Formats: sequence, C-alpha cells, structure tokens
Amino acid sequence: PETTEGMQGFVHPVSIEGQLEKATVQFIVRDFVTAKLAEHEDRLKQIALETAQEFPGTTVNFIVKEQYRNMKEMLDKYPFVMSHAEEAYKRAGLTVEKLSIRGGTDGSRLSFMGMPCPNIFTGEMAIHSKQEYVSVQDMEKAVEVLVHLAQVWEQNS
Repeated sequence: PETTEGMQGFVHPVSIEGQLEKATVQFIVRDFVTAKLAEHEDRLKQIALETAQEFPGTTVNFIVKEQYRNMKEMLDKYPFVMSHAEEAYKRAGLTVEKLSIRGGTDGSRLSFMGMPCPNIFTGEMAIHSKQEYVSVQDMEKAVEVLVHLAQVWEQNS
C-alpha cells in the first residue's frame, strides 16, 4: 500500500510464517473496483504456482476469504440512504464532502450484511495514529448530525 494512493488497489503481505515443512503467507487484497479483486487474486495465485514449480514436491493451497468490499456497491442500490445523510449534514449547517476511505470500516461490513451504512464523521483527526484526537466541538457537531439524521429518516418513513 505504501506505493499506491487514491483509488489504486493493492496487495499487501500481512504475515509470513515458516516451519520446516510448511510456509504460510497471508495477504490482504484491496481495490475500489470489485472486479479487480479477482485480478489481484489471480496474479497472487499465479506467482505462488510459478514459485512452487521451482521447488519439486511443493504444493500450494490458495485460499481466498472475503473480509469486506467497497460499500459503494450497496449504497448505489439504495440512493436514499446517502440523500438522507446529505440532508442531515445540510440541516446541521455542514457541507457534504464525499471521500473514499482506503481501508475497511464497520460500514462496509454492515452494508454487505443488508444494512446500507455510509460512514459519517465523528470528528476524529489523525485517525489510527498515536496522535489521534477529537475535539468536544466536533463531537457535538457529530451528535447534531445524528439527531438530524434520525429526524430525516422519521420524516421519510
């Protein structure tokens, strides 16, 4: 991931474990375009199989486990979810900024579990770093957005 940016997908080795008779390499594969996930996975499998050919008697077990996908797939099916959130921001006096996040969120998991769930701000800064913080004023504004969001949903139900 350190050599990619923006909307570029990536393949990231997260663990390597070796024993006398076995080695395991785990990767995470990320892309904003779901179809490209299979391309990354196919390339990894090809590399693993080519490497195994260099060592007679080697076998490859290639297992893919889905962690999460881009929530946009689900949100596009339910556009009212985003329009309700946008209205809540507007009522709170905020301008909506639509950004893509390079990484998974609870919202992406929930979206694919049948609950379309965009990420809305909570005010945090320097997220996931040693310097992460949030101001009281930002937390208050986040609560204001949530109150408006509940009202918008109630009014449109």
